[in-house]
Amino acid sequence: MQSKNKARLKRATRIRKGIKERGQYRLSVFRSSAHIYAQVISPDSSKVIAQASTLDSSLKDSTTGNAVSAQKVGELIAQKTLLLGIKKVAFDRSGYKYHGRVKALADGARSGGLEF
Repeated sequence: MQSKNKARLKRATRIRKGIKERGQYRLSVFRSSAHIYAQVISPDSSKVIAQASTLDSSLKDSTTGNAVSAQKVGELIAQKTLLLGIKKVAFDRSGYKYHGRVKALADGARSGGLEF
């Protein structure tokens, strides 16, 4: 039987394969127990275009491990990405279930103007 993390990484690899075939920028999410991180990565996976996390100075004052702060990270990454002229991305949830903090980050990015 696989561990939870191995199964998550297997799902993430399967998701990333489809995104790479489409040749889109991807909004990748990583969550730890205390923080949440988001990156926009180039289509060839060679360069990080923009990043945001709960460790940013503008978000560090409040609590960091909840859905409210994840939504703020989504809005912040959307703002940074739109400044670079990228409007459409593929959402890479890194094998995590689409609920809770991951869903809040996605909703924040959509409300900030990103399309996926």
